[in-house]
Amino acid sequence: MHPPRTVLVIGGGAAGNSLTLLLRRAGIAVDLIEAKADWNATAGSGITLQGNALRVLRTLGVWERVADSGYAFDSAGLTTPDGTVLHVQHDLRIGGDDLPATVGMQRPHLQQILIDAVRGSGASVRLGTKAVSLDQDADGVSVRFTDGSAKRYDLVVAADGVGSATRAAVGITDRPEPTGMAIWRVAAPRPAGVTRTDLAYGGPAYIAGYCPTSDSTLYAYVVEDRRDRATIPPESYADEMRALARHYGGNWPEITANITDPAQVNYAWFDRMLVEGSWHRGRVVLAGDAAHCCPPTLAQGAAMSLEDAAVLAELLTGGRPWDDDLFQAYYERRVPRVRAVVEASVQIGQWQLDGVRDADVPGLMTRTMTMLRELP
Repeated sequence: MHPPRTVLVIGGGAAGNSLTLLLRRAGIAVDLIEAKADWNATAGSGITLQGNALRVLRTLGVWERVADSGYAFDSAGLTTPDGTVLHVQHDLRIGGDDLPATVGMQRPHLQQILIDAVRGSGASVRLGTKAVSLDQDADGVSVRFTDGSAKRYDLVVAADGVGSATRAAVGITDRPEPTGMAIWRVAAPRPAGVTRTDLAYGGPAYIAGYCPTSDSTLYAYVVEDRRDRATIPPESYADEMRALARHYGGNWPEITANITDPAQVNYAWFDRMLVEGSWHRGRVVLAGDAAHCCPPTLAQGAAMSLEDAAVLAELLTGGRPWDDDLFQAYYERRVPRVRAVVEASVQIGQWQLDGVRDADVPGLMTRTMTMLRELP
């Protein structure tokens, strides 16, 4: 018997776009739907992509465009709040010696690169569209959409993000939980002295950091205690971020001077979630942030989503039946690695919340990154 050949991917982010590309390469028919009419092409400030993420992007065939658009570097600095550099750590090239340790890039640029690749893959894409219902039997899933159409698929992949409506629709009750921290982010011009990520611990924020995203841009961020969003008017976002950032020295005064447009400043809570037991119900399978999320303290969120897509595509195109055994094998292969990342990311933040001064943050980071050198 021929294996199933039709897949619906719900969500056009890192996981959904990447899975679509890999399945189309294998000749599988893919429909991708995305709730946002603009395909999230302009959302976000910057993103840090470490070697394991770059490894997947190379498999997708977009590495050259990523390299041209982003800013590659191989080290990270630890500074005092006044900007004094205490230590520069040479980062592991966890994607292999032929890839940089890290590439910073503007998040909309990465999304556009993936959008262009999906468009060129022959996948059917519908924007501004959601799934209304999913009716399953042993052989497939019948889906109705918000545009009134309906279609039957052999498999549905829920890659619709941390607030996944599909996850809830198939009876998975896990939800993201706040960790107690929140982050302010902004894109800004890159000072000439910024050639790597630098992190300052202490001062009025838990962390103040930045990452170069091109020859002319960076994204900067400050981490503080979680606040009720309703108490922070959006028009005050630039003022709020500047009030924290102005206490930091080194490159920060030049960065802070460019935090002027509240519409360019993003405020978000740190959340954690890991769906346990399985990432599927019948023929609906979770991937990316729909299955797990963590604080960005290790900069591994996008990498875990990209790896999910690579592993799931490998299994789906390997000649095995698309059944519970395969879907459970996907979960069992991914969950130890994802759990290690989620737990380490949360632990780093919890040490700061608890004021633990002798926490072994460098050791935990090194152990986790060493594990991530192995193929997923």
